[in-house]
Amino acid sequence: MIDGTIFAVNKKKVFVGLAIGLLLLVLSATALHIIALNAMRDIPDSLTGLLDEVRKPQLKDRYGRSITVTYANRWNSGAYMPLHQIPETLRSLFIASEDKRFYEHGGVDWTARCHALVQNLLSLDAVRGASTITEQVVRMIHPRPRTLWSRYLEGYEARSLEKKHSKDVILEFYLNQVPYAANRRGVVQAAELYFNRSPDTLSLKEMLALVVLVRAPSFYDPYKDKNRIEKPITALAQSLWTQGLISKADFDDTVSTGLELEKPVHDVDAVHFARYVYDSVQKGAQGDVRKIKTTLDVSVQMKAEALMDKILKTMTLKKVKNGACLVVDHETGEILAWASRTAADQENSGNNIDAVVTPRQPGSALKPFLYAMALEKGWTADRAIDDSPLTNPVGRGLHTYHNYSHVFYGWVTVREALGNSLNIPAVKTIRFVGYADYLAKLHELGFRSLDKHPDFYGDGLALGCGEVTLFDMVQAYCVLANRGIFLPIHATGQADDHFRTLKGRRVFSEETASLIGNILSDSQARKLEFGGDGLLNFPVETAVKTGTSSDYRDSWAVGYNHRYVVGAWMGNLDARPMNGVTGSTGPAFLLRSLFAELNRNTETRPLYLSPKLKRKEICTDSDKSGIPCTRRFEWFAEGQSPQKKKAESVQTSIYFIKPVSGLEMAMDPRIPDASEAFEFELSGVGSNDTVTWMVDGKKIGTTKGPRHLWFLSKGKHVATASIHKSDGRIAHAGKAVFVVK
Repeated sequence: MIDGTIFAVNKKKVFVGLAIGLLLLVLSATALHIIALNAMRDIPDSLTGLLDEVRKPQLKDRYGRSITVTYANRWNSGAYMPLHQIPETLRSLFIASEDKRFYEHGGVDWTARCHALVQNLLSLDAVRGASTITEQVVRMIHPRPRTLWSRYLEGYEARSLEKKHSKDVILEFYLNQVPYAANRRGVVQAAELYFNRSPDTLSLKEMLALVVLVRAPSFYDPYKDKNRIEKPITALAQSLWTQGLISKADFDDTVSTGLELEKPVHDVDAVHFARYVYDSVQKGAQGDVRKIKTTLDVSVQMKAEALMDKILKTMTLKKVKNGACLVVDHETGEILAWASRTAADQENSGNNIDAVVTPRQPGSALKPFLYAMALEKGWTADRAIDDSPLTNPVGRGLHTYHNYSHVFYGWVTVREALGNSLNIPAVKTIRFVGYADYLAKLHELGFRSLDKHPDFYGDGLALGCGEVTLFDMVQAYCVLANRGIFLPIHATGQADDHFRTLKGRRVFSEETASLIGNILSDSQARKLEFGGDGLLNFPVETAVKTGTSSDYRDSWAVGYNHRYVVGAWMGNLDARPMNGVTGSTGPAFLLRSLFAELNRNTETRPLYLSPKLKRKEICTDSDKSGIPCTRRFEWFAEGQSPQKKKAESVQTSIYFIKPVSGLEMAMDPRIPDASEAFEFELSGVGSNDTVTWMVDGKKIGTTKGPRHLWFLSKGKHVATASIHKSDGRIAHAGKAVFVVK
């Protein structure tokens, strides 16, 4: 009895213990399941969103070629192929290799998992995985460390995924997103990487290679070792033959044929252009971007990129990191190439900044529009301007203008002033044109970043001190190339809202636009500063203008011929100066190379010259008496005649240019006081006029002409002057109060 009682009691305890253990197991499993649910994200909905995103067709160029190939994104959306377009053989090979029961299981292949578990236990190692294609898709979307817990989560999410989406949807996603080497994803990118072809052109062995590569893309990479992948390909082919999925002939051909690789051609990198298109579509509400055909020409784009990369590489020692160019067909306004590049050894320097739409100082590249406006206001191309030293007050100091070469050429014509990009004539021209009027004209040309008051820019507006974008610069040159009429440049057939409002507006007369182009294409007009030959003298008549900002931070070259406008910029987006690079070097070389490519398959012709312009003989005055003038021909609008003399208007008012009231100077301690001098200068005084100079009421000298050298003396001073004009008149200059410290 006692033993039976004890047995009964123990049996009861065992039962209670088992019940408690079972309850704990259920609670633990429930807790783990709850934790799993909290750990998991919404796979079904996220896949729906991903499918919408990655199925989005890539932007295409004018001929249907892809323009935004990139491998830096997490997902492949640029080379996406619908399932029905992927070869059936390739689909079957993936299923046979990766997931034989793909169309039978509900997300997890328990048979395969059990077989894998037995194999792994027997070998005491993880020799087999048994993940289904659905589980691999889950792992792509939700990458996790490879643990038993993550396998449990993947299995649950895989079942959820299959309840929401069909097998074909899951397989399509997998075949387009499965990872390969070199950041490629999907069979389309893999086929291009290894064979430079589309999946539907691959042989059986090439398809088998794509299937094997997903197991270990880096290890089996045939570019590293072509022989390493042969063994697994043969093993897979053997298995397929055994299963009756391929014929004996297919197997023999696979084993006997070597794997021939072909590296892909250079991919076009029009990511900045694509960004502009997306932004334009969004702002303009043009509808679905997938239905919009762009104007880009991949061939021109790739050539522009290659040329710019080559030039940037050769200019490493010149400290040039960034470059940009824009190519436009000015007859239609279509953008053919849009490239913003960074030197190869400076990959982190401005890659994401689009230099085409980044405002920079244009230097002299704006001058054609200034002289065009002067022609509109009555000037002629033979009008003479005095290129002599010019000083202007700036704050409490003085600014002295000079040309790039620091040479002064005396009297020059408008043609010479523009062709040689002379600064002092440009300053005098903007004073004739008017600062506000010139700025308004630049706005008519499409320059959007010049949004300050005219007084903010001052004379600097003539010299290109205001910042503009390469996009707006090319747009403005298109006006000159298009006979003075504003034709908006565009990427999709639809221009920016800002430019659309200007469409069809006449900005310059046909005669003015033609004459500016004639000057910019005249190699003789630029020989003073640039020489008659060189990079700017193109084989086909081309109007070219360069520009360089202060301290060599920006260099520009813009040109147009009968069909195209090309703009090029080089510099550093971090605003560091280059090592002496001007627009007539790096950018001009790029411009010349691009025009050579553009003209290669085009019937060329000269620039348009308005029939309203008349060619007349002119006489260039000589500064030396007794020497006959140089005779040449110039173009004139109707009603205009050659200038009979130097026509720059003489200032009628007389005032101090130097010193100006408020000027403060400091004596240099390194120079003996008796040797320090400052040049006085008057405006409105001729070379034959006699000037009596006074400082603090005392006469300091008498000179012929407007200048006098005064030896410095510390203190506050008042300068005055009396002028005896050559015609007998007497005039007085207003006083100038200045300080020497």
